[in-house]
Amino acid sequence: MTLTGNLLIGQRAVTGSREAIRAIDPATDQALEPAYAGGTGEHVAQACALAWAAFDEYRETSVEQRAHFLETIAEQIEALGDALIDRAVAETGLPKARIQGERGRTCTQLRTFARVVRAGEWLDVRVDNALPERQPLPRPDLRQRQVALGPVAVFGASNFPLAFSVAGGDTASALAAGCPVVVKAHGAHPGTSELVGQALAQAVKRCGLPEGVFSLLYGAGREVGIALVSDPRIKAVGFTGSRSGGIALCQAAQARPEPIPVYAEMSSINPVFLFDAALHNRGEALAQGFVASLTQGAGQFCTNPGLVIARQGPALQRFVAAASAQVQRAGAQTMLTPGIFSAYATGVGALAENSNAEVAASGQPPQGPNQCQAHLFVTQASAFLADPALQAEVFGAASLVVACDSDAQIRQVAEHLEGQLTATLQLDEADLDSARALLPTLERKAGRILVNGWPTGVEVCDAMVHGGPFPATSDARTTSVGTAAILRFLRPVCYQDFPDGLLPEALRHGNPLQLRRLLDGKREG
Repeated sequence: MTLTGNLLIGQRAVTGSREAIRAIDPATDQALEPAYAGGTGEHVAQACALAWAAFDEYRETSVEQRAHFLETIAEQIEALGDALIDRAVAETGLPKARIQGERGRTCTQLRTFARVVRAGEWLDVRVDNALPERQPLPRPDLRQRQVALGPVAVFGASNFPLAFSVAGGDTASALAAGCPVVVKAHGAHPGTSELVGQALAQAVKRCGLPEGVFSLLYGAGREVGIALVSDPRIKAVGFTGSRSGGIALCQAAQARPEPIPVYAEMSSINPVFLFDAALHNRGEALAQGFVASLTQGAGQFCTNPGLVIARQGPALQRFVAAASAQVQRAGAQTMLTPGIFSAYATGVGALAENSNAEVAASGQPPQGPNQCQAHLFVTQASAFLADPALQAEVFGAASLVVACDSDAQIRQVAEHLEGQLTATLQLDEADLDSARALLPTLERKAGRILVNGWPTGVEVCDAMVHGGPFPATSDARTTSVGTAAILRFLRPVCYQDFPDGLLPEALRHGNPLQLRRLLDGKREG
């Protein structure tokens, strides 16, 4: 497929008229062709009108039709071959193997949701048969299913050009739920976005679906994004990005005459708790695993371990020394965009100048533009509790070790934390009581709690939670990864005393779809 620099509004390629976006190869600081002129409010309205026109037909596609559509998207993405890989590498500076792996994850997500759609449990069918003889009043026949919310606006993420972008988890789960999707591509990787957008549009065409099931827009500022969230035909939003961007979208969504949910994943520093026995018995191994997680992908993961919390003493000193040696050997890595690099440099500079934090180690100096030099800082718990700046996220390979006087102070630091995507416990058998005492706090603070692992790496599966209390996300009840992500884009509808021929197929008396239902209070199957 050829890059055109155009918007995709349904099946039409449309040239924008606002300020153009150009991808920058972060490894060279060179602009890449073509330019992508931004859309206007009129373009947003056209895409949303098509999505709304497609909604009723698309949401009632059969489970097999919809599952086949998701699988076809995956096939079309794979058919792009090396053209997609090469463009994504050029736009992000990420290694080819990382992009290949991310393509695999993206297609796995789509096929996983195809499996979910076919299974039908997402419909959550509940049936209470009529009880005409019940006294003092009869009970009507009541049947409930989940239906799609409506067209969804999805915002591509900077750090995952495939898995959290045009055909990423938000798009896959919304399409699985029966919602048309309008995507605003991230300005860091417009060419990658167009290639995937073309593949998705081709899948819509091949499956004979209404063209408004998918559109792709570009915009240099906030005009397109705010117009998209404000359009009355959009019924939900999926976003991965900065706290400021997520909050702006939430405010726009709540200011509408009809407020809508914004599922925004925003900010997390992902604390790691090193318990005494684990720290004493395997401190050097912990240091090695920690720095490997910290520096992976230049630290550009939303689950990067940006905070380490432990009781001060010789064991923690040995850990810091070992981690510092690892950091000092870490090579500088190209970051995704000049803007992300600039923000990282600002964040590291603020910590280096903060009198409450000490620089423990710095990585190898940069050898080219936009390169992240890893950093490790140390502070005392009393300073951390007193200085809100020490809790600010630094997106990249930088972390802060917090030394505590006691288990009680560790719990105090945990209570002081904002909401997080993850919390990690490094523990041995002798640490179980201390961990058990801390666990209730962490359950209130984080969406995923790990034992003896590292938070980078988010498995796409049924049990995964990639979410958490604010500011990790805007809605702690949801996940953006895993099959439960489909629930964000559904709502329940109850059908009372319907004749069988008028009921949706999933609710009919004979259960033609062979779904597992809650029937008169008992689960079938």
